[in-house]
Amino acid sequence: MSHGHEIHIQQEQYSFNGKAKTLSIALLAIGILLTIVGIFTLPRTDAHHDEHANATTTEAAAHHATEAHVYPGQNINGVDVGHSNEQVYPIVAEHSKPWTTRIYSTLLVNSYFLLLISACALFFFALQYIANAGWATVLLRVPQAMSTILPVGAVLVLIVFLLDGQNIYHWLHYEHLHLTKTDAGFDKILDNKSWFLNSKMAIGFIVGIPLVWYLFGAKLRSLSYKEDTEGGLTFFKQSITYGAAFTFVFAFTLSILSWVVCMSVDAHWYSTIFSIYNFATAWVSTFAIIILFVLYLRRNGYLKLVTDEHIHDLGKFMFAFSIFWTYLWLAQFLLIWYANIPEETVYYYKRWEMPFKFHWFLNLVLNFLIPFLVLMTRNNKRNPKILTFVALCVLVGHWNDIYLMIMPGAIDKQASIGLLEIGMTLAFAGLFIYWTLTALSKKGLVAIKHPYLEESAHHDVGV
Repeated sequence: MSHGHEIHIQQEQYSFNGKAKTLSIALLAIGILLTIVGIFTLPRTDAHHDEHANATTTEAAAHHATEAHVYPGQNINGVDVGHSNEQVYPIVAEHSKPWTTRIYSTLLVNSYFLLLISACALFFFALQYIANAGWATVLLRVPQAMSTILPVGAVLVLIVFLLDGQNIYHWLHYEHLHLTKTDAGFDKILDNKSWFLNSKMAIGFIVGIPLVWYLFGAKLRSLSYKEDTEGGLTFFKQSITYGAAFTFVFAFTLSILSWVVCMSVDAHWYSTIFSIYNFATAWVSTFAIIILFVLYLRRNGYLKLVTDEHIHDLGKFMFAFSIFWTYLWLAQFLLIWYANIPEETVYYYKRWEMPFKFHWFLNLVLNFLIPFLVLMTRNNKRNPKILTFVALCVLVGHWNDIYLMIMPGAIDKQASIGLLEIGMTLAFAGLFIYWTLTALSKKGLVAIKHPYLEESAHHDVGV
C-alpha cells in the first residue's frame, strides 16, 4: 500500500559539526576528566599482605579437599551445601587483587560492550542482504558506520587481557602456578578446562575473531560503496554471499568470544545459553543506538526517506528483543534455581549480595519493565521523545547487564559505581558518537543505487 504522494530520491551528505560535535567532544573530555579523578580517589589496598593471608586460607582449603570427598556444613562462596548428599568440591578462594584491577575491569566492561555493539551493527547490516529485506535500506548507512569502530573495542579488550588478565581471570593466574594434582591449591575444575582456558588460545581468539569480523565488515562496506557508484546487481549479489558467510561465522565466533572474554571471569561456572544471552544484550542495544542516530539525523533534516513506518519498525524490534532478552535471562536463572546445584547457584548468589543486588533489580526495570510497558502501544513506538527515553533506558540497562556479568567475578566486593565507572562510560559514549558520526560524514547517507531503495522509500505497513 502507498500513501500516494510522490517521493524524490536523492543522495544526502551529512556534515558533522555544530551541537553534535560539541556534545561528543564534551562527553569525551568530561569522561576522561572524571576517570582520572576517579582513579586518584580509588581506595588503595595492600595486595602483598592480602596475598599472604589468602595463601594460608587456600592451602588450608586445599588440604581439607584432599582428605575428604563429602563436606558436611561446607560453604562454597557463602552457599550452604551441608544438606546435600552429593560429593562436592569447595571452590578455592581466588588470589588477592590489586586496586588497579578495578580500573581494568571497568575498561573491560566498556570495551567489551563496545565490541559487541559494533559486531551486532555489522550483523544487522549483513542480515538485511541475506533476508532480502527492503524496509531498512534507507537507514543502512547508520549500522554500517557503527560497525567501523569494531577494531577499537577489540584492541582495548586485548590490552586489558595482556595487562591485567591474571587478576581479572582467575584461570589465567592459576595457569601460571603450574600446579600438579599433589600440590596444595590444585583446582580440579580449572585443570579440566585448561584445554580451552589457556593464555595462548585466549589471545588467539581475542585477536583472531575480531580480525575476521573486521575483514568481513570492510568487504561488505566496500561492496556497498561500489554499488553507489556503479549500480547493477553484481555488488548486491556479492553482498548476499558475504553476508551469509559472515552470519554463519558470527554465530560460532561470538559464542567463543563471549566464553573467553566474559563467562570465564567466573571460571568455575558455565551456562549453555550464555553466548546467546550476550547476543541478546548486544542486539537490543544495537537497535536502541540505531534509533537514537536515526532520530537525530531526521531531526536535523537528514534521512528524508525515513518515515514514521521505519521508526515504528525499529521500535517494534527494540520492544520484541527486550522480551527475548528477558526470556533468556529468566530461562538461565530458573533452570539454575530449580536444579539448585551449588556449583551453579554460586554465580547468582554472588550477584544477590551487596553491592550487586541493586544492579540485579535495575536489570529487570531498565531492560524489561520499561521497554515492555512503555512500548506496548503503537503510538509510543512512533513517538520520537518516548523512543529516545526508552532507548536510553535500554542502553544504560544493558551496560548494567554487562557490568553484572563481569564485576562480581573480576573484583567482587571492591566493585561500586563511582567517578571512575561514570567517567569511563561517558568517555566511551563520546568516542562512539564522534567516531560514528565522522564515519557517516565520509560517505553518502543513502544507498542510492541499492535495488530495494524504492521499496524502502515507499515502505508502508498498511494501517
